[in-house]
Amino acid sequence: MSVTAQPWWKGAAIYQVYPRSFADSNGDGIGDLAGITARLDYIASLGVDAIWLSPFYPSPMDDFGYDIADYCGVDPIFGSLGDFDALVARAHALGLKVTTDLVFAHTSDRHKWFAESRAGKHGAKADWYVWADAKPDGSPPTNWQSVFGGPAWTWDARRGQYYMHNFLGTQPQLNVHNREVQDALLAVVRFWLDRGVDGFRIDAINFSMHDPEFRDNPPAPPSNKVRTRPFDFQQKIYNQSHPDIALFLERIRALTDQYPGSFTVAEVGGDDAVREMKLFTAGTSRLNSAYGFDFLYADRLTPQLVREAAEQWPDTPGLGWPSWAFENHDAPRAVSRWTPEGVDAAAYARMKMALLCALRGNIIIYNGEELGLDQVEIPFELVKDPEALKNWPLTLSRDGARTPLPWAATEANAGFSVADPWLPLGAAHRDLAVDRQQADETSLLNLTRRLVGLRAANPALRFGRDDRWVAEGDFLAFDRIAGNRHVRCLFNLGGGTIDIAAHGAAGMEFVALNGADRTSLPPCGVLWLDLEGKN
Repeated sequence: MSVTAQPWWKGAAIYQVYPRSFADSNGDGIGDLAGITARLDYIASLGVDAIWLSPFYPSPMDDFGYDIADYCGVDPIFGSLGDFDALVARAHALGLKVTTDLVFAHTSDRHKWFAESRAGKHGAKADWYVWADAKPDGSPPTNWQSVFGGPAWTWDARRGQYYMHNFLGTQPQLNVHNREVQDALLAVVRFWLDRGVDGFRIDAINFSMHDPEFRDNPPAPPSNKVRTRPFDFQQKIYNQSHPDIALFLERIRALTDQYPGSFTVAEVGGDDAVREMKLFTAGTSRLNSAYGFDFLYADRLTPQLVREAAEQWPDTPGLGWPSWAFENHDAPRAVSRWTPEGVDAAAYARMKMALLCALRGNIIIYNGEELGLDQVEIPFELVKDPEALKNWPLTLSRDGARTPLPWAATEANAGFSVADPWLPLGAAHRDLAVDRQQADETSLLNLTRRLVGLRAANPALRFGRDDRWVAEGDFLAFDRIAGNRHVRCLFNLGGGTIDIAAHGAAGMEFVALNGADRTSLPPCGVLWLDLEGKN
């Protein structure tokens, strides 16, 4: 396929919106769909191709929407289906695609399916969730542990069995081996496609099928890493990652292919993520893309990390197409994790955004990343994150990356809401507010617009293969090539100055950040060179 005939999503820039914290339209301190719609012009101004909406479905909010009680509705705190339709219509009018989160590994225990399943062992939905008898001594069926801490089993007296949950006890595991469950989930996909949705990010899909033989997981090998949860002490072989998951994904793809232009991306974490990401996106009959946690939980950003992650996805026929995220709602803000001691955080944020925009694959920008928001320290008494509450203080609260977006520096609550927001604003975030950065030509916000625009306009950056990697110390360099378009990208990820004269810094300079030039990269220096016709 030529670079001029690629699908819209290939090489796309996607903007993740965390609805609770984006914009509040009704003054209750919680963001909502109408608030997002009112700010879509801002998102479109970034030059991105699509938005990804984190869950907005009816939910008891034990895990803030990732515990869904109704797949085909909108929680009242976010609005109504009419509000959702208005959002899609406005996004499409602005040229934005709309993708939504789907959580197919589990539901809320408030879902009507689970109410029917727990009612007895012989009902129509008795086998829609993962149930198992106790061992003779009354203990759980297996040694499997939940991600959030404790056994992955909860006793249910009504049914006289244990039910499985890889996450919270209020997130019972769907039995996706069951064809009827698959059919019901496919009906959910069709429901949203018929409402105009352009694609889906499928959450934790490698958790969607278990080992039907209920074999125990073996212990994990010794590690120097601090283990904060019982989950970390096991090799997660039997509670997740069943090979039949790929067959279910083929059913999803067969359905989405009936809606031209639809896009699917899998979230895949865990110890075997790369193999599973490739399995879930292989050929043309499975998902379009996948992303893992190469960067989301990395303590440091190193040239070696970038090169190793990227080279796992060569331009090989039949191999899937990657997506990349440096930040999201589950991971600490990257500028706080990665900025080396003594290095200017604003300069680092500029370098980090340029690197993201240079990678081969789709890129996902998390709301506030374009402003350079840092991780907020949330005091324990204000923590909402259920994982942090269960594992405090060893698990960093995800709340620190979910704080409200600052829209106007001098307004109440930085323009997010007229009411006290559900999480506190970051102390430094008013100075990074949208209105201040809009007016500053040198701001990260305006740089992000420029970088995203350059990526979109240059086939080498959007679709091209990568080549000629150098990862030495703090120095990173690679080429992006498509046809006769050739871009050389050079980065200094550290706090020293790097001489690049020996690295062939020829060609037309079209991005130079943080004082970079053809001879040297100062701390956080970035240089993009157009080598058109020289490859």
